[in-house]
Amino acid sequence: MMYWIYEWWLELRDPAWREALSPLRLLAYVTFRAMAGAATGFLLSLILGPWAIRKLLELKIGQPVRDDEVLKMQRKKAGTPTMGGLLILGTLFVSVALWCRPGSPFAYLAMAAMLWMGGIGFLDDYMKVRKKNSAGISGRLKLLGQFCWVLVLFYLMETLPETQERSRQLMLPFLKEPVIPRMGLLVTMVFMTLVILGASNAVNLTDGLDGLAIGCSNAVAVAYLAMSYVAGHVVFAEHLQVPYIAGSEELAVFFGCLLGSGLGFLWFNCHPARVFMGDTGSLALGGGIATAAILIKQEITLIFVGGIFVMEAVSVVLQVASFKLTGKRIFRCAPIHHHFEMEAKDAAEREGRDVEVVETLVTIRFWVLAIIFAILGIATLKIR
Repeated sequence: MMYWIYEWWLELRDPAWREALSPLRLLAYVTFRAMAGAATGFLLSLILGPWAIRKLLELKIGQPVRDDEVLKMQRKKAGTPTMGGLLILGTLFVSVALWCRPGSPFAYLAMAAMLWMGGIGFLDDYMKVRKKNSAGISGRLKLLGQFCWVLVLFYLMETLPETQERSRQLMLPFLKEPVIPRMGLLVTMVFMTLVILGASNAVNLTDGLDGLAIGCSNAVAVAYLAMSYVAGHVVFAEHLQVPYIAGSEELAVFFGCLLGSGLGFLWFNCHPARVFMGDTGSLALGGGIATAAILIKQEITLIFVGGIFVMEAVSVVLQVASFKLTGKRIFRCAPIHHHFEMEAKDAAEREGRDVEVVETLVTIRFWVLAIIFAILGIATLKIR
């Protein structure tokens, strides 16, 4: 929407007015709009956050906790408002509508992915609240809904002029040319399914401690902001030997808006959390990030950038496989952040330290790792 103001300025014929309104040229720059979008998302979150939390409390949309919850420390969170992902989606939608350039499909596809996945998560959260337990919709129904987005995205990438040239390419970090110039239909579908379902569910698994998932997502947003900007800049893309995708720089604006909304949500989600994002937020974040990664052909790089999410997902897979095969558990609790939380709690009790700070300790350490992973992901752009 703001880009239209720049186009209006370009059409001004009066030199005096053009000179007087020359600062409007800033609206043409991706970097300016990304920063403006971040500021907009953050401020909207701060303004609307208290109202959203109050409404969720009035509607009695509280977080249910399983009766057999392993971590007793998590039980006191029962009743904390969930579905806070609506705050992320709402402020992000407004920010993207304001600052992304109209006509470019990239930011709109990423936003559509978040709304689609957020809708699935919202249904899951609603069923949890309605049943007053931690079991929402069935896993099969959730996966089916996520796979439907894969079908939609594949169709759009195959038909849109901006994406169809590279829609089936497979790029690997550290390599300049596509490993597979054009994957087959079935292989492409399977690959996209693994990326999108893997990312969305991995973020969902990470959402177990106050501020953990959104803090790690913010680090990923910064990394993909940089990679999107490079992918859409013909000089930088050529210099770094990454796929140049005209128009994809608008994803940098999208990630700027996402970062602002994420930081604003973290304001209320840090320990002790006043609101949880729920599946509404976690599935949306993972789906949006994965979709953007596919659009700029940096899907494999997501393994590096989202290292925390990979750790969380792998820990669950290993835990389930070990228990089914041997009857023994590798970790005290999975996902792995709960394992470290329990270990830190025991250490705090032995040493006579305050147990209440354990959750914050584990979360901040995971944030540090998330930042390191994000830096490593950005570094892959240079090592080619």
